[in-house]
Amino acid sequence: MKKIALLGALALSLLSPLAMADDAKPLRIGIEAAYPPFAFKTPDGAISGFDYDIGQALCEEMQVKCQWIEQEFDGLIPALKVRKFDAVLSSMSITEDRLKSVDFSKKYYHTPAKLAMKAGTELKDPLVDLKGKKVGVQRASIYDRYATDVFAPAGIEVVRYSSQNEIFLDMQSGRLDATLADSVNIDDGFLKTDAGKGFAFVGPDYTDTKYFGEGAGIAVRKGDKALADKISAAILAIRANGKYKEVQDKYFAFDVYGE
Repeated sequence: MKKIALLGALALSLLSPLAMADDAKPLRIGIEAAYPPFAFKTPDGAISGFDYDIGQALCEEMQVKCQWIEQEFDGLIPALKVRKFDAVLSSMSITEDRLKSVDFSKKYYHTPAKLAMKAGTELKDPLVDLKGKKVGVQRASIYDRYATDVFAPAGIEVVRYSSQNEIFLDMQSGRLDATLADSVNIDDGFLKTDAGKGFAFVGPDYTDTKYFGEGAGIAVRKGDKALADKISAAILAIRANGKYKEVQDKYFAFDVYGE
């Protein structure tokens, strides 16, 4: 009996570290690190930005380690589906179309879309005034979907890119007339930089929930309600304990969370 008890204790001692190791398994997060100020690379090659810092705060709240995996934006959902990572935290808006293939946490920020063009350009009716002009959008983004459904049928040429940074380069070189993107990304990633001198926001805010959703959320595989709920609870927790505001104030002078 003593031998059996000793063997049982030994088995438990061997299993316990395995259980602890499983509990300590990192949360693998997909991100596109080319979308300032939400995600970008520092000169030493490290990922930084609002999305990254929010992710770190959420992992700390959930008591897990973040493992960041870079991926171009249009490949994030396919990579999530094949389990390359467990979640996507990359300024991905919660839309009806995306909810067909993935689930989301609660939103963690919400900002409108805008058009940017040469300063002084007047747009009374974008669908009329942009006819025949080239508008750059990031491929597979909500801006791509809106431009494809609304701009293209009006005779506006939609040009798709892998990253928003490539669009800004072509705006500067004169190969594009406009870009439709997140207003904060345009402002911080382009208009406030030397490359964006001579450009400005034009036209209305774009907020149609059919295309632009109800804010950016963290995507998980379809049916992974447990993880989505855990992340949502962590978002509410960092909103309540002040950590969210601490991260927000590092990048923005306004409430990026939205209504």
